[in-house]
Amino acid sequence: MLTAIIVAGGSSRRMGFDKTFAPLHGRPVIAHTIAAFEASSVVDEIILVGREERLAELKEAAAQQPFAKVRNIVAGGARRQDSVSAGLIMADRDSRYVAVHDAARCLVTPAQIERVFVSARANGAAALASPVVDTLKRATANSTISGSVDREGLFAMQTPQIFLRELLLEAYQRVTKKKLQITDEVSAVQNLGRKVMLVSHLEVNLKITYPTDLLLAEAVLARRREEEASGN
Repeated sequence: MLTAIIVAGGSSRRMGFDKTFAPLHGRPVIAHTIAAFEASSVVDEIILVGREERLAELKEAAAQQPFAKVRNIVAGGARRQDSVSAGLIMADRDSRYVAVHDAARCLVTPAQIERVFVSARANGAAALASPVVDTLKRATANSTISGSVDREGLFAMQTPQIFLRELLLEAYQRVTKKKLQITDEVSAVQNLGRKVMLVSHLEVNLKITYPTDLLLAEAVLARRREEEASGN
């Protein structure tokens, strides 16, 4: 059994407004994210985690469509790890695997979710990632370029990230014990000395961060709809 925890607890400081509920292709961003997990054949239940003051809106957004897999909608915490922990507590006790996904990655597809799950079942932990294609530079405090970074073997981490439930619980127990700050679940599992497999892809799975990202997402969704209509 696979439980998907969709985390929508960010502050959206760079966005200027709450990106979770921003309109995108006729629906709020979060609805597109939920829909991908709802449509995935490997996902058994979905838990939404949001900011306490926006839970009513999150429940409303989830209720606008017949999302049968949404089991719980709960308040998160101040940090990502607090929000994921809140979701873990609500996971079905029979759930053996847990997927963690950023609500703002609304272009994720069922196929991507399923590819990561296949790898997680074989290895215990897996995460979606894309190879870094931009030229990378280091800079000083005053923004002067100080050197280059070899991008060979570098990947931009994305979500979903899927783990054996017991492995993720153990990782978070260690994070709490050592009072660590982490930015994703891969970091928590790596802190245990465990390996995490990358599932590389070249498809669009951007995270809505800036207002212009909504325009890009609109274009991607429009293209997907055209391809579906044409049978491609």
